[in-house]
Amino acid sequence: MTPASAPPLRDVVLLGGGHAHVQVLKRFGMVPEPGLRLTIIAREPHTPYSGMLPGFVAGHYEWDDLHIDLARLANFAAARFLFAEATSLDLANQRVCFADRPPLRYDVLSINTGGVPSDTFASDFVTPVKPIGRFLPVWERLASDDSIRNLAIVGAGPGGVELALAIASSQPRMSCRLIESGQQPLAGFSRSARSKLLAELRRRGVQLTTGTVVADVGPNHVLTATGEELPADHVLWTTGVVAPAWPAESGLATDAYGFISVLPTLQSTSHPEIFASGDVASMAASPRPKSGVFAVRQGPVLADNLRRYAIERPLRRYRPQRRALAIVGLGDNRAVASRGLWGASGHLTWRLKQHLDKRFIRRFTDLPVMSMQQPKVAPALRDEAPDAMRCGGCGAKLGADLLHRVLDRLAIRPSAATIRGIGDDAAVVQVAASNLAMSCDGFRAMIDDGYRFGRICAHHALNDLYAMGAQPAFALALANVPVMADSLMEEDLFQMLAGALSVFHPLGVDLVGGHSAEAAELGLAFMVTGAVEGEPLTKDGLSVGERLILTKPIGTGALLAGAMQGRVRAADLLTAIDSMDTANASAADVLRRHGARGCTDVTGFGLAGHLSEMTRASSVGASIRLGQVPALAGALDLLATDTVSSLQRNNEKALADFVLHKTTPGEAAVRLLADPQTAGGLLSGVPPQGTEACLQELHAAGYQAAEVGEVTTNGLEVVP
Repeated sequence: MTPASAPPLRDVVLLGGGHAHVQVLKRFGMVPEPGLRLTIIAREPHTPYSGMLPGFVAGHYEWDDLHIDLARLANFAAARFLFAEATSLDLANQRVCFADRPPLRYDVLSINTGGVPSDTFASDFVTPVKPIGRFLPVWERLASDDSIRNLAIVGAGPGGVELALAIASSQPRMSCRLIESGQQPLAGFSRSARSKLLAELRRRGVQLTTGTVVADVGPNHVLTATGEELPADHVLWTTGVVAPAWPAESGLATDAYGFISVLPTLQSTSHPEIFASGDVASMAASPRPKSGVFAVRQGPVLADNLRRYAIERPLRRYRPQRRALAIVGLGDNRAVASRGLWGASGHLTWRLKQHLDKRFIRRFTDLPVMSMQQPKVAPALRDEAPDAMRCGGCGAKLGADLLHRVLDRLAIRPSAATIRGIGDDAAVVQVAASNLAMSCDGFRAMIDDGYRFGRICAHHALNDLYAMGAQPAFALALANVPVMADSLMEEDLFQMLAGALSVFHPLGVDLVGGHSAEAAELGLAFMVTGAVEGEPLTKDGLSVGERLILTKPIGTGALLAGAMQGRVRAADLLTAIDSMDTANASAADVLRRHGARGCTDVTGFGLAGHLSEMTRASSVGASIRLGQVPALAGALDLLATDTVSSLQRNNEKALADFVLHKTTPGEAAVRLLADPQTAGGLLSGVPPQGTEACLQELHAAGYQAAEVGEVTTNGLEVVP
C-alpha cells in the first residue's frame, strides 16, 4: 500500500463491490484525501460487470474479461480490503456487523451491495441471474451438463432477451423459452428495436410466452397460474431483485419494498453518515429501474460526496438521466440499440457495445503498477542499498546468514535446565517436574484486514510449539499500532487481538498479558508457552529412509510481495490468506501418531532453508521431488516474472547446498523452494510404512499435505 500523506483520522467504509464503489476506489486512488482511510468489504473478491454477462455466455469473453479485481483496485486506492459478508448494521455505535467476525466501525458508510434474489421459488431447479457472482458457477455447470435440454428464462426484459439469444448462440442443444408475466416484452424499447429483437428470437427458435405468471417450478417443468405445465430442466430468473432484509431490520429508512431510501445526494434519509447507491437504494424523488447503468452514473457523485461529507463540505446532487441507452447483443457479433424513440442494429452497434463495455472494465484493470524508487545514494553504494519495497510477514525477517553470524558472535551458553535451546523451533526447559516449550514470533502487517492478520500471527507463533510436539497454554502479546486518531488506533488494536483470541480460545490458549506501543506500522508478536509430554519433536530427529511430509502448499512470500505491487489476482491472494489462517494443531498430532520424530515449521527461510537446517542437525541428507512440492495458485507465475519477497534472494543462497538434477536455479519451481512462508505448514519425516495412512489422515483433516521427498544418507538434491 502507498503510505498515507497524513495519519488517518476518519474511516470511510465501502460495503459491497458494486459498479459505484469501484469508481469510488479509482477516484480516491487518483486523488487521495489526507486524513481519510478507505476500507472496502466485499463477499466476492472479483466484481463482475453485468453488461458483459450475456457476451460471456455467448462465448465472446473469458471469465477475466468481465471481472474487476477488487484486491488490486483496493491496493491502487491504498484501501483496506476485507473479504466478508455483512449481516446487519449497529447504527447507534456505527458498526458493520458480521456472522463470523467482530463488528467494524465506520465514520462514513457507503452501501453498494445490490439486491438479493427472491426466494419465492428457491430450489435446485431455479437460479437467479443476480448476483452474477453466484450465477456464473451454476451456468458453467449447466453448460457442461448434456442432460439439460430445456431452459426456461423468466422475465422478457432486455436482460432476459439478451441472455436467451446468447444461450441460443452458444448452446444449440438447449431449447430456450422466455416467460413474461406482462403482455408487452421489452417495455421501454423503441418500436423498431423491439420488432427486431422479437424477430431475432423467432429466428433463433426461442419461444416467447407472454401474459403468463409462474405459479410453481418442478424438477422438469414450470407450472403457470392457469395450470399449464411448460417443459424446463432448469429455470433462470431475470425478473430483477428484491431488497435485502438487513437494512430495514437494522433501522435504516427504506421504501415500501425495503430498499434504502436516499436523498438526491445519495445519503440515507434517516442517517446522514450513510450513503447508498445501485440496486440496494431507492431515490423517491427520481425512481429508476434496477439497472447497472444507473449505478455507473452514480459513481462519480458518490465518490465526491463521500469525500465532501467526511471533510465537512457541501454535497452534490445526483441527477439521473431520463433515458438510458440500452444495447442488446444478439449473440452473433450483432446488437440492437434503443434510446427513447431511436433505434439501431447490426455489426457496428455490437462493436459500439463492446467498445463501451471494454472501456468500462479497462478503467479498473489497467492500473499503474506501484513502484518504489531506490534511495538516492552515491553510485559506489547503490549495490548495498536494500530494496525500497520491503515485505511484511516472514518476508520481513532477517536473513539466515546474518542471524547465524550474530548468534556465533554472542556465544550463548544454555543453562543446565535447557533441554532444547537456540536453533530449534522453540526452547524446551525443565521447570520442576515439567518440560516447558517457549517461543516468540511476530511481524509487521502484510495484509490490510486486521482481524485476519491477528489470526495469522497467532497461528504463526503457535506453529513453533506444534513443531516441537508441545501443547500451547499461554500467550503474551506485543502489539504495535501506527499513530492515528484515537478511535482508529483503538479499532485496529481491537481487530488484531480479537483475531488472535479467535484462534487461541478454541485451542485452549490463554492470552495472559502483553504490551502495546505506537509504531510506524501495524505489527503483532506473541510469546507463547506450552507443555511437552514425552519426547519433543525436534529438528535433529530425521532418520534415513523416512518420507518428507509437508502439510501446506508454499508460495506465500511471492503472493504477498505481488499483492503489494498489485500483481496478484484477488482469488489467489485469498487462497494464500486461507492457507496461512489454518492451524497446524491437528497436523502435528497426525504426524506424531504416524511415527514422526523430526519436525519443523516452514517459515521465513523457505522449504530449502528449513530442510537444510534439519539435515545438518540430524547428520543426514535429503532428496526433494520438485514435481510433488505443492504450490499456492499464482505463486509460480510470480516467481517466473521475478516478483519475489525481499527475503527471497538471501534464502536462495541455501539452494547452493543442493545438487539440481534436470533443472536450473532460475526455474520458478526451484525458486519456490526458497520462498519465505508466513504461518506455513509443518515439514516432518515419517517412516515409509506410515506415509500413505498419514497423508490420508491429513487430507481428511483438511490439509493439502504432500510427500515432497525422502531422507537420504548424505547430501542434498532436487530431482524432477
